[in-house]
Amino acid sequence: MTAVLATWAALIVLLLAPSSLPEEWHYYIYSPASVGLWMLTMLVAPVVVCIVKWRWIRSGGSR
Repeated sequence: MTAVLATWAALIVLLLAPSSLPEEWHYYIYSPASVGLWMLTMLVAPVVVCIVKWRWIRSGGSR
């Protein structure tokens, strides 16, 4: 559960980070396609993290 929450937190930070950029760039960064890809990543990335870190998760995070 910690791996999934950490992945989601990182993705949310990455979504909000460009808001400090100039206003003209926001259309390109927050376009419907990039937001759709971000939403897809919110579903797929935790699965990938769990597969990659399976031994660490199974051991209770002690490694």
